[in-house]
Amino acid sequence: MTHILVIEDNPANMELVRYVLEAFGYGVSAAVDGESGIELARAERPDLVICDLQLPGIDGIEVARRLKTLPALAGVPLIAVTAYAMVGDRERVLAAGFDGYISKPLDPQTFVPQIAGFLKSPAPAPAQRDITDAPAGAPIPEVRARALVLDDTRENAELLRSLLEPYGIAVEWVEKIKDALANLERRTPDLIISDLHLGKEHGEDFFAAVKLRPELKRVPFVFISSTARSDAERRNALAAGADRFILRPIDNARLLAEIETCLAVGKES
Repeated sequence: MTHILVIEDNPANMELVRYVLEAFGYGVSAAVDGESGIELARAERPDLVICDLQLPGIDGIEVARRLKTLPALAGVPLIAVTAYAMVGDRERVLAAGFDGYISKPLDPQTFVPQIAGFLKSPAPAPAQRDITDAPAGAPIPEVRARALVLDDTRENAELLRSLLEPYGIAVEWVEKIKDALANLERRTPDLIISDLHLGKEHGEDFFAAVKLRPELKRVPFVFISSTARSDAERRNALAAGADRFILRPIDNARLLAEIETCLAVGKES
């Protein structure tokens, strides 16, 4: 198994990177600061290192300099990630010894192929994970996020529930726009997921109503649809400010990775 070391101090970002990499069959170890990351790299000799630039203690630039002086690790690909991309950053990190540079927020659709490119190997397929049937007696994870799901089809909502709740994302399901708006009056969720076509109602109308409320503007909004009639609907929704527009069918691992990305970005905003 290919082993990747991730050096990242932000828990939400670490959780996202670990999930995406493990979903595609990589082994992952983690360090939350530069000093412990260097020690872990010495001990484990990973196949690749992903390092944030902004770290407590020594920063990512210093981590790169130190790792590249170690003969056993000098040839290990070292990838910088940061949410604060500025003019000249790419040149600066490459000069420090990094082999590549990826900007946050990470996009699961491109992140794994980028990592595979640095490893000089084909991008792996998502690991097959049966997450629709939790083992009997499995402990219920602590709720770490709440998603409001608007969908007029119970089966779609139950599929999302079975996908998200084993990973600590509680799902509240409603069928009508008025019920969704009433729910939002009571509590602000961490994520909103809406079908595009809701019988005689339209997801775009719900999206517009959500974005009129200042307290909801930063809540990530995801459209999921199996009935989008044209690519123009997707382009229009994203241009209006939706964070994702996902078409069914989609692999469960990819869907969960997309949702984790939105949650991580929402926490940073």
